[in-house]
Amino acid sequence: METDEGTGLNRIRQYTGEFWTARQRQASSLHEVSYRACFKPQLPLFFIDLLTQEGDIVYDPFSGRGTTAIEAGLRGRRVRANDANPLSQVLTEPRFSPPSAGEVAERLETIPRGDDRAEIDLSMFYHPDTEREIVALRRYLLERKEDGTADAVDRWIAMVATNRLTGHSSGFFSVYTLPPNQAVSPKSQERINRKRGQVPEYRDTHRLILRKTRSLLAGLTPEELANLRRAGADARFFTGDARNTPGIASGSVRLTVTSPPFLDIVQYREDNWLRCWFGGLDSGAIGRRITMARTVAEWEDVMGEVFRELFRITAPGGYVAFEVGEVRKKTIRLEEHVIPLGIAAGFLCEGVLINRQVFSKTSHIWGVGNNRSGTNTNRIVVFSKP
Repeated sequence: METDEGTGLNRIRQYTGEFWTARQRQASSLHEVSYRACFKPQLPLFFIDLLTQEGDIVYDPFSGRGTTAIEAGLRGRRVRANDANPLSQVLTEPRFSPPSAGEVAERLETIPRGDDRAEIDLSMFYHPDTEREIVALRRYLLERKEDGTADAVDRWIAMVATNRLTGHSSGFFSVYTLPPNQAVSPKSQERINRKRGQVPEYRDTHRLILRKTRSLLAGLTPEELANLRRAGADARFFTGDARNTPGIASGSVRLTVTSPPFLDIVQYREDNWLRCWFGGLDSGAIGRRITMARTVAEWEDVMGEVFRELFRITAPGGYVAFEVGEVRKKTIRLEEHVIPLGIAAGFLCEGVLINRQVFSKTSHIWGVGNNRSGTNTNRIVVFSKP
């Protein structure tokens, strides 16, 4: 379905349909690293396939768990990624140099299980022996990072362990808690334990790291592994403000696919405090760097500067796909605010894509047809640079 939508500056075309679906292509298992507010791999894949060729640079200024970056690497594109949270690089970069399960198992054998408890109270999350293993693994990884001896296998283990710290199944280190993209406070976990009548049981952290490693690597083809390693050799991962990315050359990016922080909906600092502790990171300092605008006007001020920087680094003829969603119980449609910002920065607005689950009519944008059995993937504003 194609409609016109007035913005006060222009009449913008709106395309509604199923442009990608979860069943259309089974996403790579390598994406299964949990992070709050991440989109499905089919979203960046749609735009990567449609708007880029092998060797083009694909960028995400709010990279999160690295969905755009990983999908670009799998497809033989060059990668640039940025996020204010250093956890993004911890979770993304190792997947461009995946070790074999055998290499991971061999390395884990060299890491002691440990005797020490954490300096903070984690008893509501972990069995004492599990906690000792986590502390020993944390110490090993931080020491290797500090003395410069950490290699691709160490970074992979750090990524997997970070992802396994807490969750709601026996595949995680913790007792039952919230899904792994969130970490509740110790007091909240104590309430969960009381309500469920549960006590943390022992979890073999080394076994779980190896199990998750095998899961992440399952199904990767030799071509995809080669693409990842080639992309990884050239990839650049930045930790900083998306409004100022001097490490990215002007006019170098063919496609940006991103989803920005949504006002104050997602509490990145609170969700990631335990992951930050494990990685030796200051969650408070990180939280202060992450944009958590509480009003639309504040959000517009920040995103306006982001768009000016995106215009600088985008190649002529390049594109930006900006996933905005609907926030605050659908009372705010951010595309109505994003479109003028992109236009003011110098972009042309090609339209708004709304991907929905079930439709009876075929929808088209640039000649691409509808599919069936879709997933609900919010709203994406597409811009081009003249």
